[in-house]
Amino acid sequence: MMKKTDVTVVIPAKNEEKGLNILLPTLQKLYPDIKIIVVNDGSSDRTQAICLDNEVTCISHPYSKGNGAAIKTGARAATTDFIIFMDADGQHKPEGIPRLLEKIDAGYDMVIGARISSSQANWVRRIGNSVYNRLASYMTGYKIEDLTSGFRVVNRYKFLKFLYLLPNGFSYPTTSTMAFFRSGYSVAYTPIEAAQREGKSHISLIKDGLKFFTIILKIGSLFSPMRLFLPISVFLFLTGLMYYGYTFFTMGRFTNMSALLFTSSLIIFMLGILSEQISSLHYKNIDSHDDS
Repeated sequence: MMKKTDVTVVIPAKNEEKGLNILLPTLQKLYPDIKIIVVNDGSSDRTQAICLDNEVTCISHPYSKGNGAAIKTGARAATTDFIIFMDADGQHKPEGIPRLLEKIDAGYDMVIGARISSSQANWVRRIGNSVYNRLASYMTGYKIEDLTSGFRVVNRYKFLKFLYLLPNGFSYPTTSTMAFFRSGYSVAYTPIEAAQREGKSHISLIKDGLKFFTIILKIGSLFSPMRLFLPISVFLFLTGLMYYGYTFFTMGRFTNMSALLFTSSLIIFMLGILSEQISSLHYKNIDSHDDS
Protein backbone atom coordinates (compact mmCIF):
# COMPACT_ATOMS: atom_id res chain seq x y z
CA MET A 1 0.00 0.00 0.00
CA MET A 2 1.16 3.52 -0.73
CA LYS A 3 3.07 5.38 1.93
CA LYS A 4 0.92 7.45 4.27
CA THR A 5 3.28 10.37 3.62
CA ASP A 6 1.99 10.44 0.01
CA VAL A 7 -1.49 11.37 1.23
CA THR A 8 -3.04 14.44 2.83
CA VAL A 9 -6.40 14.36 4.59
CA VAL A 10 -8.42 17.51 3.87
CA ILE A 11 -11.40 18.19 6.14
CA PRO A 12 -13.77 21.12 5.46
CA ALA A 13 -15.37 22.28 8.69
CA LYS A 14 -17.95 24.85 9.72
CA ASN A 15 -18.98 24.76 13.38
CA GLU A 16 -17.96 21.10 13.71
CA GLU A 17 -16.30 21.12 17.14
CA LYS A 18 -18.16 18.00 18.26
CA GLY A 19 -17.17 15.95 15.25
CA LEU A 20 -13.57 17.16 15.11
CA ASN A 21 -13.08 16.47 18.81
CA ILE A 22 -13.58 12.78 17.98
CA LEU A 23 -12.28 12.58 14.40
CA LEU A 24 -8.88 14.26 14.77
CA PRO A 25 -7.56 12.14 17.68
CA THR A 26 -8.79 8.99 15.91
CA LEU A 27 -7.01 9.91 12.68
CA GLN A 28 -3.79 10.69 14.52
CA LYS A 29 -3.93 7.44 16.46
CA LEU A 30 -4.58 5.27 13.39
CA TYR A 31 -2.28 7.14 10.99
CA PRO A 32 0.36 9.04 12.98
CA ASP A 33 2.41 9.93 9.89
CA ILE A 34 -0.41 11.29 7.74
CA LYS A 35 -0.77 15.03 7.14
CA ILE A 36 -4.10 16.59 8.12
CA ILE A 37 -5.46 19.93 6.89
CA VAL A 38 -8.66 21.31 8.38
CA VAL A 39 -10.22 24.22 6.49
CA ASN A 40 -12.18 26.28 8.99
CA ASP A 41 -14.95 27.87 6.95
CA GLY A 42 -15.76 30.86 9.13
CA SER A 43 -16.77 28.85 12.20
CA SER A 44 -18.15 30.61 15.26
CA ASP A 45 -17.49 27.73 17.68
CA ARG A 46 -14.23 26.11 18.88
CA THR A 47 -13.38 24.47 15.56
CA GLN A 48 -10.08 26.35 15.19
CA ALA A 49 -9.15 25.85 18.85
CA ILE A 50 -9.67 22.09 18.60
CA CYS A 51 -7.38 21.98 15.55
CA LEU A 52 -4.71 23.82 17.52
CA ASP A 53 -5.16 21.49 20.49
CA ASN A 54 -4.61 18.50 18.22
CA GLU A 55 -1.67 20.17 16.46
CA VAL A 56 -3.06 19.83 12.92
CA THR A 57 -2.83 22.40 10.15
CA CYS A 58 -5.82 24.73 10.20
CA ILE A 59 -6.56 27.19 7.40
CA SER A 60 -9.31 29.63 8.33
CA HIS A 61 -11.59 31.56 6.01
CA PRO A 62 -12.41 35.04 7.36
CA TYR A 63 -16.07 34.29 6.67
CA SER A 64 -18.10 31.30 5.50
CA LYS A 65 -17.59 30.71 1.78
CA GLY A 66 -19.16 27.27 1.50
CA ASN A 67 -18.15 23.61 1.63
CA GLY A 68 -16.87 23.62 -1.95
CA ALA A 69 -14.75 26.70 -1.32
CA ALA A 70 -13.19 24.95 1.69
CA ILE A 71 -12.42 21.92 -0.47
CA LYS A 72 -10.67 24.14 -3.02
CA THR A 73 -8.63 25.85 -0.31
CA GLY A 74 -7.52 22.50 1.09
CA ALA A 75 -6.68 21.07 -2.35
CA ARG A 76 -4.48 24.09 -3.14
CA ALA A 77 -2.71 23.82 0.21
CA ALA A 78 -1.95 20.09 -0.09
CA THR A 79 1.43 19.10 -1.52
CA THR A 80 1.10 15.30 -1.70
CA ASP A 81 0.23 13.24 -4.78
CA PHE A 82 -3.13 12.19 -3.35
CA ILE A 83 -5.79 13.84 -1.19
CA ILE A 84 -8.38 12.18 1.03
CA PHE A 85 -11.49 14.28 1.57
CA MET A 86 -13.56 13.59 4.68
CA ASP A 87 -16.48 15.30 6.40
CA ALA A 88 -15.84 16.76 9.84
CA ASP A 89 -19.15 15.61 11.32
CA GLY A 90 -18.08 12.06 12.14
CA GLN A 91 -20.04 10.31 9.38
CA HIS A 92 -16.90 9.05 7.66
CA LYS A 93 -15.03 6.43 9.63
CA PRO A 94 -11.21 6.74 9.44
CA GLU A 95 -10.99 2.95 9.50
CA GLY A 96 -12.26 2.98 5.90
CA ILE A 97 -9.23 4.86 4.54
CA PRO A 98 -7.13 1.73 3.76
CA ARG A 99 -9.90 0.36 1.52
CA LEU A 100 -9.84 3.56 -0.52
CA LEU A 101 -6.06 3.51 -0.81
CA GLU A 102 -6.04 -0.11 -1.95
CA LYS A 103 -7.86 0.88 -5.13
CA ILE A 104 -5.58 3.89 -5.62
CA ASP A 105 -2.66 1.44 -5.54
CA ALA A 106 -4.49 -0.54 -8.24
CA GLY A 107 -4.23 2.48 -10.57
CA TYR A 108 -7.43 4.49 -10.07
CA ASP A 109 -7.43 8.29 -10.14
CA MET A 110 -10.43 8.72 -7.82
CA VAL A 111 -11.90 6.27 -5.31
CA ILE A 112 -15.22 7.07 -3.66
CA GLY A 113 -16.71 5.60 -0.53
CA ALA A 114 -20.21 4.52 -1.59
CA ARG A 115 -22.60 4.51 1.34
CA ILE A 116 -24.63 1.33 1.76
CA SER A 117 -28.39 1.91 1.76
CA SER A 118 -28.75 1.42 5.52
CA SER A 119 -26.33 4.32 6.06
CA GLN A 120 -28.60 6.89 4.39
CA ALA A 121 -30.19 9.34 6.82
CA ASN A 122 -33.80 8.60 5.83
CA TRP A 123 -35.90 7.16 3.02
CA VAL A 124 -36.36 10.56 1.36
CA ARG A 125 -32.59 10.99 0.98
CA ARG A 126 -32.24 7.39 -0.23
CA ILE A 127 -34.80 8.00 -2.98
CA GLY A 128 -33.27 11.36 -3.86
CA ASN A 129 -29.75 9.95 -4.09
CA SER A 130 -31.01 7.06 -6.21
CA VAL A 131 -32.59 9.50 -8.69
CA TYR A 132 -29.41 11.62 -8.83
CA ASN A 133 -27.25 8.53 -9.34
CA ARG A 134 -29.38 7.32 -12.25
CA LEU A 135 -29.50 10.71 -13.94
CA ALA A 136 -25.75 11.25 -13.53
CA SER A 137 -25.07 7.72 -14.81
CA TYR A 138 -27.03 8.52 -17.97
CA MET A 139 -25.30 11.88 -18.50
CA THR A 140 -21.80 10.41 -18.08
CA GLY A 141 -22.36 6.98 -19.61
CA TYR A 142 -20.91 5.25 -16.53
CA LYS A 143 -22.55 3.67 -13.51
CA ILE A 144 -22.40 6.06 -10.57
CA GLU A 145 -23.06 4.35 -7.24
CA ASP A 146 -22.96 7.35 -4.88
CA LEU A 147 -22.88 10.77 -6.50
CA THR A 148 -22.90 12.88 -3.33
CA SER A 149 -20.48 11.00 -1.05
CA GLY A 150 -17.79 13.34 0.29
CA PHE A 151 -15.51 10.51 1.46
CA ARG A 152 -13.03 10.01 -1.36
CA VAL A 153 -9.38 9.96 -2.35
CA VAL A 154 -8.25 11.72 -5.53
CA ASN A 155 -5.16 12.26 -7.62
CA ARG A 156 -4.32 15.84 -6.64
CA TYR A 157 -2.88 16.90 -9.99
CA LYS A 158 -5.96 15.77 -11.90
CA PHE A 159 -8.35 17.13 -9.28
CA LEU A 160 -6.77 20.59 -9.48
CA LYS A 161 -7.70 20.81 -13.18
CA PHE A 162 -11.37 20.94 -12.27
CA LEU A 163 -11.26 23.48 -9.42
CA TYR A 164 -12.76 26.14 -11.69
CA LEU A 165 -15.80 23.90 -12.20
CA LEU A 166 -16.43 23.26 -8.50
CA PRO A 167 -19.20 25.35 -6.91
CA ASN A 168 -18.58 26.96 -3.54
CA GLY A 169 -21.56 25.16 -2.02
CA PHE A 170 -22.19 21.50 -1.20
CA SER A 171 -22.06 20.11 -4.74
CA TYR A 172 -18.33 19.50 -5.12
CA PRO A 173 -18.71 15.66 -4.98
CA THR A 174 -21.27 15.78 -7.81
CA THR A 175 -19.13 18.00 -10.02
CA SER A 176 -15.80 16.27 -9.44
CA THR A 177 -17.24 12.77 -9.94
CA MET A 178 -18.88 13.62 -13.26
CA ALA A 179 -15.83 15.59 -14.44
CA PHE A 180 -13.49 12.65 -13.75
CA PHE A 181 -15.77 10.17 -15.51
CA ARG A 182 -16.32 12.30 -18.59
CA SER A 183 -12.61 13.13 -18.87
CA GLY A 184 -11.74 9.45 -19.10
CA TYR A 185 -10.02 9.20 -15.72
CA SER A 186 -10.33 5.96 -13.75
CA VAL A 187 -12.97 6.09 -11.01
CA ALA A 188 -13.82 3.30 -8.55
CA TYR A 189 -16.22 2.80 -5.65
CA THR A 190 -15.81 0.90 -2.42
CA PRO A 191 -18.72 0.32 0.00
CA ILE A 192 -18.67 2.16 3.32
CA GLU A 193 -21.00 2.43 6.29
CA ALA A 194 -21.63 6.03 7.26
CA ALA A 195 -22.12 6.80 10.93
CA GLN A 196 -24.64 9.19 12.45
CA ARG A 197 -23.33 12.74 12.16
CA GLU A 198 -22.38 14.86 15.17
CA GLY A 199 -24.37 18.09 15.35
CA LYS A 200 -26.86 19.56 12.88
CA SER A 201 -26.57 19.11 9.10
CA HIS A 202 -25.84 22.22 7.01
CA ILE A 203 -27.50 20.75 3.89
CA SER A 204 -31.02 21.79 2.87
CA LEU A 205 -32.82 18.83 1.30
CA ILE A 206 -34.87 20.94 -1.15
CA LYS A 207 -32.54 23.86 -1.84
CA ASP A 208 -29.35 21.83 -2.22
CA GLY A 209 -31.26 19.02 -3.95
CA LEU A 210 -32.24 21.41 -6.73
CA LYS A 211 -28.62 22.56 -6.96
CA PHE A 212 -27.46 18.94 -7.35
CA PHE A 213 -29.97 18.45 -10.18
CA THR A 214 -28.83 21.63 -11.93
CA ILE A 215 -25.17 20.70 -11.60
CA ILE A 216 -25.78 17.23 -13.04
CA LEU A 217 -27.28 18.85 -16.15
CA LYS A 218 -24.57 21.53 -16.25
CA ILE A 219 -21.60 19.17 -16.01
CA GLY A 220 -23.26 16.55 -18.19
CA SER A 221 -23.94 19.08 -20.94
CA LEU A 222 -20.39 20.41 -20.63
CA PHE A 223 -18.72 17.02 -21.11
CA SER A 224 -21.33 15.16 -23.19
CA PRO A 225 -23.86 17.69 -24.54
CA MET A 226 -25.56 15.38 -27.07
CA ARG A 227 -26.77 13.17 -24.22
CA LEU A 228 -28.89 16.15 -23.19
CA PHE A 229 -29.76 17.79 -26.50
CA LEU A 230 -30.37 14.72 -28.68
CA PRO A 231 -33.26 13.17 -26.67
CA ILE A 232 -35.01 16.57 -26.52
CA SER A 233 -34.52 17.04 -30.27
CA VAL A 234 -35.83 13.55 -31.06
CA PHE A 235 -38.82 14.04 -28.75
CA LEU A 236 -39.81 17.30 -30.45
CA PHE A 237 -39.32 15.81 -33.92
CA LEU A 238 -41.48 12.76 -33.17
CA THR A 239 -44.13 14.94 -31.53
CA GLY A 240 -44.19 17.17 -34.59
CA LEU A 241 -44.38 14.14 -36.88
CA MET A 242 -47.31 12.63 -34.98
CA TYR A 243 -49.11 15.96 -34.85
CA TYR A 244 -48.58 16.44 -38.58
CA GLY A 245 -50.00 12.97 -39.23
CA TYR A 246 -53.04 13.82 -37.11
CA THR A 247 -53.72 17.17 -38.81
CA PHE A 248 -53.10 15.73 -42.30
CA PHE A 249 -55.65 12.95 -41.89
CA THR A 250 -58.23 15.07 -40.02
CA MET A 251 -57.83 18.46 -41.74
CA GLY A 252 -55.68 17.70 -44.76
CA ARG A 253 -53.08 20.36 -44.00
CA PHE A 254 -49.69 21.13 -42.42
CA THR A 255 -50.16 23.39 -39.36
CA ASN A 256 -47.99 26.07 -37.78
CA MET A 257 -47.66 23.95 -34.65
CA SER A 258 -46.02 21.13 -36.64
CA ALA A 259 -43.68 23.64 -38.27
CA LEU A 260 -42.76 25.02 -34.84
CA LEU A 261 -42.01 21.55 -33.45
CA PHE A 262 -39.88 20.57 -36.45
CA THR A 263 -37.99 23.86 -36.34
CA SER A 264 -37.41 23.59 -32.59
CA SER A 265 -36.13 20.05 -33.04
CA LEU A 266 -33.65 21.19 -35.69
CA ILE A 267 -32.44 24.18 -33.63
CA ILE A 268 -31.87 22.05 -30.52
CA PHE A 269 -30.03 19.43 -32.58
CA MET A 270 -27.75 22.09 -34.06
CA LEU A 271 -27.13 23.51 -30.58
CA GLY A 272 -26.06 20.02 -29.51
CA ILE A 273 -23.62 19.79 -32.43
CA LEU A 274 -22.19 23.22 -31.58
CA SER A 275 -21.89 22.26 -27.90
CA GLU A 276 -20.03 19.07 -28.86
CA GLN A 277 -17.47 21.17 -30.75
CA ILE A 278 -17.02 23.45 -27.74
CA SER A 279 -16.75 20.41 -25.46
CA SER A 280 -13.95 18.99 -27.63
CA LEU A 281 -11.96 22.18 -26.99
CA HIS A 282 -12.42 21.59 -23.25
CA TYR A 283 -10.97 18.07 -23.57
CA LYS A 284 -8.03 19.42 -25.56
CA ASN A 285 -7.33 21.96 -22.82
CA ILE A 286 -7.35 19.29 -20.12
CA ASP A 287 -5.05 16.92 -22.03
CA SER A 288 -2.56 19.66 -22.83
CA HIS A 289 -2.12 20.44 -19.12
CA ASP A 290 -1.78 16.88 -17.84
CA ASP A 291 0.81 17.12 -15.07
CA SER A 292 0.43 13.56 -13.82
